[in-house]
Amino acid sequence: MPFVRHMVPYVLLTICLSGCATTDLMVKRQAEAEARIEFLLQSSKKSEQRVTELSGQIQVTGEQLKAQQEQLQTARGEISRLKDEAGELRSSVAETRSRVALLAQRPASPSVEIVNQTSSGAGDGGPPTTYLKAFGLYSANDFPAAVRAFEAFLKQNPRSDYAPNALYWIGECHYSMDDFAKARAIFVKVGETYPTSAKAPDALLKLGYTLLALNEKEKAAALFEKVLRLYPGHPVALKARERLNSH
Repeated sequence: MPFVRHMVPYVLLTICLSGCATTDLMVKRQAEAEARIEFLLQSSKKSEQRVTELSGQIQVTGEQLKAQQEQLQTARGEISRLKDEAGELRSSVAETRSRVALLAQRPASPSVEIVNQTSSGAGDGGPPTTYLKAFGLYSANDFPAAVRAFEAFLKQNPRSDYAPNALYWIGECHYSMDDFAKARAIFVKVGETYPTSAKAPDALLKLGYTLLALNEKEKAAALFEKVLRLYPGHPVALKARERLNSH
């Protein structure tokens, strides 16, 4: 099996490079989100100052004050959304880096399974290449292409361990494109199809965010209460409590 032994290092290197490229895209997207947060924080401060100034002026019209208040509320909402997205990206970057590091540490062995690992197969070392490529498209803000890539992955790998994740990120893509109706349907589907998956808590939380975006505040609050009840020790509980306290 000399050919197999010679090919193993190249296959592992390809997978590692793919993981590194995906990580770079996620880090770039995280940096962009945090830069946007900083910009919005500055804008929010200026809006607050302007509202204070206008409130002290007798001649100011109600329409002017209302417009400034709405602008401030919009900025605060955008800051909150971007903070959530940046936090999720940090987790994804850390997870991908960890998997790439594990791949780099794996000893080269003449395993036919590794050599024959295709873009649609998932080995013990981490996500399949097709999944990583789809996530790379998401991280690069190419949401329509990411949806198609994740859907193709699900069609080819309906029983994959990464199927719940792929479905969840399809929902995230629709949410990022402000297609909240589709995002809502996907997040519901994640919970119904994969109720015990690691993505079930995230899908339930994001369903609450989506309901808020659809101005269904009472339903969203009920969802956040459900998150607190079902996942009290999970990171999503903290985010759910923050949303409950802010509305």
